[in-house]
Formats: sequence, C-alpha cells, structure tokens
Amino acid sequence: MKKIINGKCYDTEKAELLGYWCNTGDTRDFYHIREKLYRKSNGEFFLFGRGGPCTKYAVSEGSNSCCGSSKIIPFTWDEARKWAEKYLDGDEYEEIFGEVAEDDSKTTIPVSLSTEILKRVKQNASQAGVSLSTYIESKL
Repeated sequence: MKKIINGKCYDTEKAELLGYWCNTGDTRDFYHIREKLYRKSNGEFFLFGRGGPCTKYAVSEGSNSCCGSSKIIPFTWDEARKWAEKYLDGDEYEEIFGEVAEDDSKTTIPVSLSTEILKRVKQNASQAGVSLSTYIESKL
C-alpha cells in the first residue's frame, strides 16, 4: 500500500518490515486486526493496519453500516517503540531499537546521519577499538 500523508510518502513495498501482530487468525472475524510496523529508509516509522467492521480500522458505509478497512498511520520513534514493547518479543524489540540496559543506564535514540559521516565514525571507533556508542560518548 502506498499513501501520501502530510506531503510524505509511506510505501509498504519500499519500507522495511520490522514486526507483525494480529489478534485472531480468522480474517472473517469482525474484530480481526492485523498490524505491521515499518521503517522508511530515512528512519521514519509507520504502521500499516487492517481490521474488521468492529475495529478501529472500520469505515462508515452509509446509514448504520460499517465495513473493515486498512490504513497507514505515521509513527514517531516513541510511538513505534511503545507499539513494539506491546506486541513484539524482547529480541525483536532490541533488533529494532538496540539493546536495553537492565538498569536504565543507557537510552537509545534515533539519529539520522549521512552515509559518509556514519562510515567515518564507524571507522574511527574501529581504529580506537571501541564500540560506536563508546566512541561517540568519548567525544562529548
């Protein structure tokens, strides 16, 4: 599905599928919901959801009638993280958002860097024999 929202393009064919959740196996169920979390190449997240006539994806079909539908919902980093916490297991979550420290000593944040800058920072960290995070922290 491809949708333009607020001047931005969201395309499930071009984005990376990160996680999937559904509440039942029967798509004929009026309460059936399927959701997929995606990340665009620029790091933006969005949710593609589909549901039956008794779900948040329902659309009105005239007088006193609804049908199931689907839509794309742009997500902030925090919204994507909260969705993943709720519907994905710990390994899937950390694959997307990075390792979570048990003692809350580290926080993961989304950062967009040019390919060239990322390449240089990774190379410098490698030459210093430290992780990317450690290298960046040492420069502050």
